[in-house]
Amino acid sequence: MAREELGGERAAGGGLLHRRALLRWSAVSAAGLSAGRGVAQEGLPASMLEPGAPLSPRGAPGPAGEAIRRIVPDLAFPGTGSSRTPLHLLEGTITPNDLHFERHHNGIPTIDPGTFQLLLHGLVRRPLVFRYEDLLRYPRESRLLFIECSGNSGALSASQPVQASAGQLHGLVSCAEWTGVRLSTLLDEAGLLPGVRWIEAEGADAAAMTRSIPLSVGLDDAMIALFQNGEPLRPAQGYPMRLLLPGIEGNASVKWLRRLKVRAQPVFSREETAKYTDLRRDGKAEMFSLRMGVKSVIVSPSFGLDLGAKGYREISGLAWSGRGRIRRVEVSADGGASWAEAALGDVQPKALTRFRIPWHWGGGPAVLLSRATDDTGAVQPTRETWLAKQGHGQGYHSNAMQRWAVDTAGRVTHVYA
Repeated sequence: MAREELGGERAAGGGLLHRRALLRWSAVSAAGLSAGRGVAQEGLPASMLEPGAPLSPRGAPGPAGEAIRRIVPDLAFPGTGSSRTPLHLLEGTITPNDLHFERHHNGIPTIDPGTFQLLLHGLVRRPLVFRYEDLLRYPRESRLLFIECSGNSGALSASQPVQASAGQLHGLVSCAEWTGVRLSTLLDEAGLLPGVRWIEAEGADAAAMTRSIPLSVGLDDAMIALFQNGEPLRPAQGYPMRLLLPGIEGNASVKWLRRLKVRAQPVFSREETAKYTDLRRDGKAEMFSLRMGVKSVIVSPSFGLDLGAKGYREISGLAWSGRGRIRRVEVSADGGASWAEAALGDVQPKALTRFRIPWHWGGGPAVLLSRATDDTGAVQPTRETWLAKQGHGQGYHSNAMQRWAVDTAGRVTHVYA
């Protein structure tokens, strides 16, 4: 079957093909590889002529992996700021631990796990103190979950489109397999008193990061995370333990967790008054808007990943929702005039989902964007709809659709219309 036959699978304008074409495309490629296996090879590669390197205590990335680094800006105040995951250079949905985004408010503390303790107190029948080794005796669970800073994609509120890679624009989100103890297990052991509505979480960093968590969130699927992708938490991710709130803005998943106080009212800390409060167009401020909205981003093609010759390509991206699973992702290549449904990879609740759709780029101008829908029926808004509520300059909880324009030379830029 020739590739030209895939043109009959068009699903929308701008050269988008039906997601079924991915399977046919694979068959074409496999047939081409089979046809070339009969070609004789002269000599053997050097790697086959001598023994390889010995075993090592800890694996190292290969040449391609070594070149992939977090995006670290110049910081005016050392220890305060963020580094971003290079989403446009990765595949799948699981972020390697050394590429997981970081956000610190006063540096990474040095913690002695032998003396570190977590205090659970307040409106409970029995205050409790947990050491790291104590928590290792409790039943554990593992879940694939994303963490997203509420300031992620905030650049989309700028008056002019920022020309930056998908990782620079959206890289304050990462996804990992987290393992830990359910917070509800510890709360049940302590025994909640009447009138409890909130939980105050405090970290052991120099910023004394403090956030108020609704009790309903704590009793849902929150955990005290101890492991990330199979290994103990790294210092930058909160070793020896952190609060992890699936689907909730990342700042509330307090790292280096040292204290949980059960309360009747929120604490109104600096991080939920001066910061992490959404300013609306009507002049009011929205507090405790913790849940991350449904969202998708195209990571390839994108700024810095220009197209070469015209022909068949794959549009690929990531989608997620703080409310549950991704139900559908639609892609447009003509600026939203028509849409085609993308193929989804493994879909887990409150985790990143990879989407893909085949595309025939004919060499003309194109505008690419994606639109996600989650299993609650929530649909990712346009930038115009999002701005109608939030207004320019408010960068928290930005989940608007983002557009990449492709010109006739194959260059990709960030555009608003």
